[in-house]
Amino acid sequence: MNFQRGRKHEAPDINLIPLIDVLLVLIIFLVLTTTYSKVSGLEINLPTADTKEAEVTPNEIVVAVNAAGDVLVNRQPVGDKSINAIGAALARAAPAGSKDPVVVITADAKAAHQNVIDVMQAAQRAGLPHITFATQSAR
Repeated sequence: MNFQRGRKHEAPDINLIPLIDVLLVLIIFLVLTTTYSKVSGLEINLPTADTKEAEVTPNEIVVAVNAAGDVLVNRQPVGDKSINAIGAALARAAPAGSKDPVVVITADAKAAHQNVIDVMQAAQRAGLPHITFATQSAR
């Protein structure tokens, strides 16, 4: 029997390199298979534009639509918000004898889109086909 008393018992070594390799492969797999989606609504700030100052022409009808949906034709409030009432106000505001008056719609940035569409339909019914929109300068 050959017993060696002088031999020390060595603790087993743990090799960390294969463990690190497996962890890196798992991280790469998770990064490649994860889908990144940004859930957010549209951020729209309207209306602004870089344009030169508008020239005031005598044959234009200015229609203002505020955030509450109230309509003013040439600074005169229209009592009813219906298309027929707006169309009648536009027909009254059209300068007599002027050819092709332009309807300038100045809508608040927070005005409902439907209110602006109603003004456009009322202008069409009143026989005013030329419509433009006013914006404020971005400066």
